[in-house]
Amino acid sequence: MPTRVTRPATGRDSLPPVEMTRRRFEEAVADALDSIPPQLTAAMDNVVVLVEERNPEEPELLGLYEGIALTDRMSDYGGVLPDRITIYQDAILDVCDDVDEVVHEVAVTVVHEVAHHFGIDEETLHELGWG
Repeated sequence: MPTRVTRPATGRDSLPPVEMTRRRFEEAVADALDSIPPQLTAAMDNVVVLVEERNPEEPELLGLYEGIALTDRMSDYGGVLPDRITIYQDAILDVCDDVDEVVHEVAVTVVHEVAHHFGIDEETLHELGWG
């Protein structure tokens, strides 16, 4: 089942969105992935991290995990397409006030979605401050 990351609008309706090139945004995603401890990234299996502008069905989503969490995989797991972690650039830019906030929000969203790959549920993530 897909898991979703959303944040409430910050009341920025009258402010223009933060501007950031796709390349810089992808660098922020890569930096967020690099910040995850190596023993955890080494345990990640059959997962791809993508950047898209916006989720077509739910444009406010910041991130989405789609796949079979490591904790739910059985001995017959195999021959399946990779899990997908998608980080939505425009949705994140919409809820941030500056580039520093974008970098922080990207980091939180990436960690949140990677945690789902490891089978950590929404409630636990919120308790840990990654909700």
